[in-house]
Formats: sequence, structure tokens, C-alpha cells
Amino acid sequence: MSRIGKIARRTFLIGSAAVVGGVAFGYYMYKRDPHNPLLNDLGPDQAALTPYVKIDETGITLITPRADKGQGAYSVQAALLAEELDVRLDQIRVDPGVPHPAYYNTALSHEAVPFLPTDDGMVAETARGVADAVMKFIGMQITGGSTTVPDGYEKLRMAGAVARETLKRVVHDQTGIHMTRLRTQDGMVITPDGTEYPYTTLAAQAAQTDLVTSVELRDPSQWRILGKPMQRIDTVAKSTGTQTYGIDVELDGILHAAVKINPHLGGALDGFDDAAARTMRGVIDVLPVTGGVAVVADNTWRAFQAVDAVECQWGQSPLPATMDGHWTAIEAAFVEEKRDSTNRDLGDCDAALATGDALQATYRAPYLVHAPLEPVNATVLVGDGRVDVWTGTQIPRFVQNNVAKIAGVEPDQVHVHVLMMGGSFGHRLEDDVVRQAAEIAVAHRGRPIKLTYTREEDVTHDYPRPLAMARAQGQISDGGIKTVDLQISSPSVMGSQLGRQGFPAAGPDAQIVAGAWEQPFAIENYRVRGYKPDLATPISSWRSVGASQNAFFHESFFDELCHAAGVDPVAERLRLCDHDDSRQVIQAAAEMANWGADLGPNRAQGFAFCMSFGVPVAEVVQISQTDQGIKLDAVFVAADVGKVLDPVNFENLVQGGVLWGLGHAIMGETTYTDGAMDQNNFDSFESLRLYQTPQISVLGLELGARVRGIGEPPVPPAAPALANAIFALTGQRLREMPFQKFVDFA
Repeated sequence: MSRIGKIARRTFLIGSAAVVGGVAFGYYMYKRDPHNPLLNDLGPDQAALTPYVKIDETGITLITPRADKGQGAYSVQAALLAEELDVRLDQIRVDPGVPHPAYYNTALSHEAVPFLPTDDGMVAETARGVADAVMKFIGMQITGGSTTVPDGYEKLRMAGAVARETLKRVVHDQTGIHMTRLRTQDGMVITPDGTEYPYTTLAAQAAQTDLVTSVELRDPSQWRILGKPMQRIDTVAKSTGTQTYGIDVELDGILHAAVKINPHLGGALDGFDDAAARTMRGVIDVLPVTGGVAVVADNTWRAFQAVDAVECQWGQSPLPATMDGHWTAIEAAFVEEKRDSTNRDLGDCDAALATGDALQATYRAPYLVHAPLEPVNATVLVGDGRVDVWTGTQIPRFVQNNVAKIAGVEPDQVHVHVLMMGGSFGHRLEDDVVRQAAEIAVAHRGRPIKLTYTREEDVTHDYPRPLAMARAQGQISDGGIKTVDLQISSPSVMGSQLGRQGFPAAGPDAQIVAGAWEQPFAIENYRVRGYKPDLATPISSWRSVGASQNAFFHESFFDELCHAAGVDPVAERLRLCDHDDSRQVIQAAAEMANWGADLGPNRAQGFAFCMSFGVPVAEVVQISQTDQGIKLDAVFVAADVGKVLDPVNFENLVQGGVLWGLGHAIMGETTYTDGAMDQNNFDSFESLRLYQTPQISVLGLELGARVRGIGEPPVPPAAPALANAIFALTGQRLREMPFQKFVDFA
């Protein structure tokens, strides 16, 4: 059971970690609870019971501040709140809320410190507490890093419990019945004689009642919603075409805009000729914006056509002219002056490798764009002392602050209406489209401006996953792995991404080595180093970030060493694994796949494991050789997230992550010529078709003490498991993605 003490009326503690951190470090401001933003415009008969629960006579609204980009974030947040509030999911409305420090992400700190996720020692926990304090001071309201569940697991349930007990107090005050004799069910407080008091009728009095903050969270054995298969709350809307995305926004008087941006990344707009565009039907204005030129018209199609007619003179890109130049920059970084981190260094790799009997390999992973189905878009209305923004975003507070600067207003005058996103995979961690829409809206005050990127602009000006290279050296001894030395060179995702938000690069970028350095293996000599090249390609977070390529490097080389040693790759992982939960995950996946059994001719399996975002995931990919090429037959996945809150969505996210990882490993690649992206639409790069999709079996384990997220961790092991299966089937080692460059697939 969890318990918190008395807190100030109308405020709410952000997670029990704040108590521990506040006491440990004496941060008065850190201990203070943030203002409840729901109180800012509360009506006379409305109650804001914590920043997450709002009740009036018309219904119950649960605030779900982690953005939903198709992964079910609104549903799981609502379920966490509803579980303790004792309401059914079909009784509630959900609202992503307003940008506010009260909704800072309490789980981001775990990826921000250089401690193993398995390290629960005092120093590691202290560092996480300090990082969490920084997140709180900044008010870091971000959706990412598979943190929605770990961020909300306790604090959203606590919010529901506080609201529930406060509503019971209202009935106690009305009836005199002791609170211990009252119960709650389906949005009602019920007295011993069966009298029902709907929450909606209690709102006015609840607004005048002190919050009951000394509450206990229910044991999982008492859960009604969590841990059981549930229908996501957006199922009906998405099935009937009534779900509102950013691209669906329509407002009175709305104008539509499109942009043409310099295709040569980093190049300037030296000039433009808009004469032809201004004569086209529906065109209202042509104006420069950051990075290029915009057209305003009376509908989106006419804006698209007109902006295409603008003749632009583009400056050159500072990026290398060819992909060979990009790879040269990556390879040149393998020098001591460019070393960014050495997070893992066991034994003495230098002494071991000096014997000269090392196995060596070099691996490469390409740039990859996000390419979500819904192109980026934003609608901005600049009024008198108020600015409204409608968009799908994972960074609402950054949006608020950036728009405020452009519009010349205070941040609290910018009202961000966060909408459902038609995919992201990290794409909506950027806000260029919002800033450009704000620039246009400032020039057209009083009229809503809806900026929509064409698919081509969206793809070619995406911020992709960085390309990366790994140099691996290793040794075997007495039939086992003795030494692993892995060097990884990749541009800094965090430096590029946060730099666009005005945050200077500080310290090593953990994502350069994420998915490699934190693996739970006690190898005698074990070192992972990261290197930061001089390459200014604008890049960003891509689903599973650094682990998406680093697991391919780490696990492919692990398999090479096992083969050289003549040992079974599962048995060797189990021998070296020093984390019991990870051992159970490895064993579970192997048992699911019947690892080691004779599969018959022209069939093989490959194994890979990766701990990313604190989640151990093991995958077995089973393939067969056909006349048309290699066929993906089956994938077996085991993962431990501490608690599986929704078995249905858990399975969906794992399956989706596996397919995302496999599809991009086989055929995903983004390339540049003269700083311009060569691929510009969905027809420029392939993805897995339904007939190519394997059967995917999923097992969710509940072993760890911490509750983790599952949106990203299934991605990293997919590529190496497939590569290792291809070696087992054909004897061909694939050390570079995409794989279709080297083998044919059915």
C-alpha cells in the first residue's frame, strides 16, 4: 500500500518520489506542490479535485496530459484515474488539459542519469532524485521515452483516490454517516441503506471541501479495470471516423497555408518570385517564414498548388554532398578527442585485446525518417491579448513558450489545445510547423491560420534518426565470451533536438550508447564507449532512439562471438546475465520458441535481447528459405514491465514495435544528396506488407518492482534477432541495415 500525508488544499503532490527527494535534498521549492491549473477558470458549480479530476453537473472529466499518438495513452491514463475514482470508463470524458508545470513528467529522470536501470543503490536513486528536481523546476511536460505508464502509475491512481475520498467526505458532511461506512461504485457514493449520491450532484459542495489526502491505494488484487482486457476509449471514434485530429480542425473564418522550405538542409532562402502564385485562384498572401516561403489561400489544395508555383532561390547546405561524406564524418569520430562517454568499463579491455586474438567487426545503421500517416499541421489564431493553438504535440509547454515569443505575448496568454495525433514515432517532438503557423498568424491577426505540410515537405524536412557506426572487438576463452569492446559513433540526438528549443548541449548524450552500455551481462572485460562526430544533420528521437540501432550492434556481435566460441547464444546469455528478471525473460522467450528444437530443412531461428528504458525484452525470429527469398514465419517475444495494465494494448504495442523494427531493418533507409533528402513520400521507401507479416506471440511478465512502459522496448531486439536468424539459415553475416541490400525477402 502507498500513503501520502496531508497536503495543501486544492493542490496535489506529484508522485511520492517528490517527498523522498524533497526530504533528502532539502529543496523547499521541490517539496512545494504546483498550483492546480483547473482552478484558473473553474465555474461556480464545478469541482477540481486535484489537477486530474474535474466534476460538474454534466459529468466527470479526467485530465490525461500525456499525448496520445495512437499508442493508447489517453486510455491508460483514464484507466489509472478511474480505477481509484470508482467510475467506469464509459462514464468519463478525457481532456489532455492545458500546458502546465503541474503535469511535468516524473519518469524522464530515469533515462537522464548514467546509472544502470538495475541499480537501485543510494547513489543511483539520489541522482535520479536530483534529475527529477530539475525536471520539476523546468516543468518538463513531455510525452516520450515510454514514460506514460511509469509517470502516471502512482500519481494518477492517487489523484483518483483523493477525489474519491473527498466525495465521500461530502456525503459524510451531508448525512453524518462515517466515511468508513460509505462505499463508491460507478460514479456514486452509496450509503449503507443503498441511497446513491452521483458524483455529479456533489460537485458544488466538493468545491468547498478540503481534500482528503491521507488515502491508500488499492492492492492490485482489488482492481476492477487495470490488469484486465479493456476496450480503448477511442475505439468507437476511430472506427466511425469521428475522432478529431489536428488536421481535422475547422474554425469560422479559417485561412489555409502551405510552405515551401529549402530542400537543402541548413540552406537559406536567398530570394523568391511569387508573381505567378499571386495570380492563382484563392490566393490571399505570400510571405517569407523561417526556412522558406508560405502561401495563404482559401483552402489547403489551392495553398499547395500556389506555393509550388513560387520560384525560390535556395542557399546551399553545409552538409556533405554525398552519403560517403556523412559516413566519413561518422568514421572520423573514432578518436579520443571525440569520445563522449564510457558508461561501461569492466575489467581491462585494453590489456585483453593486446594479446592480438580479437574478433573484429564493423556495423552500420542508416538515417530513418518517422513518416507518420498524418502530416504535421497546426492552426493558430492570434487575437487581442490571446493566442490559440490547435495541434497534435508531445511538447505543449515548448509550443506555448515558442509561440509566445513569436506573437509577442506572455506564455500564459497562449492557449494550446492538444489534439490526437495520427502517428508520431517521435515526429511530434518537434514544433517547426507550429512556429511557422504562428509567424503567418501574426501577419493575419484575427483569422485562424491552418498550416498543413504537403507529404513531400513533411518527409523531406523531418528530423530523422541519426546514422551510426559501431566498431566491435571481442575475445572468446574456454568456450565462452571473455571480452567485448564496443565503440559507437553517432551524432547527438539530444544536442540537436534540445538545441532547437534553446537548451545548450551539456554533458554526454546517453542516447549515443543507449541499448548497449546498460545490458545486464557480467562479461569479464566489457566496455562501451560513445563518440560524437562533427556532423550537423538535424536529427531527432525516433521510436526507441539510440537503442534502435545499438541493439543491432551489440546483439549481432554477441551472436558472432557465440558462434566463434561454439556455444549456444541463449545458454551463453544465461551464463553471463547478472539480473534475475532479465534471465527469466531470456528463458521465457526461448521456451516460447522451443529454442534448440530441430525446425527441419530451410528453417532457422535467431535470438536477441535488449534492455531499453529499463525493460528487458527477448525476441526469437523464425524464418524460412523460399524460392522468392527469406520469409518471416514467426516471432516470439517476452518482456517484463512490472505490471501489465492492459493485456490487449500491451500485446498490440509489442506486436507493432516488432513489425516497426523488422520493417525498417529490412528496407528502411534515408539518404541525402547535397543536403537534400532523396526520399520524399511513401512511395520512396517500402514497409512490410500484410503477406510478409509473421505470427507474433507475446508474453508479458510481471517481475520487476518498478512499473515500466512498453511502447518502444520491443523495437531494438527485432533487427538483431532477424540478422542472427539469417546467419543461422544462410551463413551470411549482415552488419549493415537495410538488409534487403544483401539478401532477398519473400
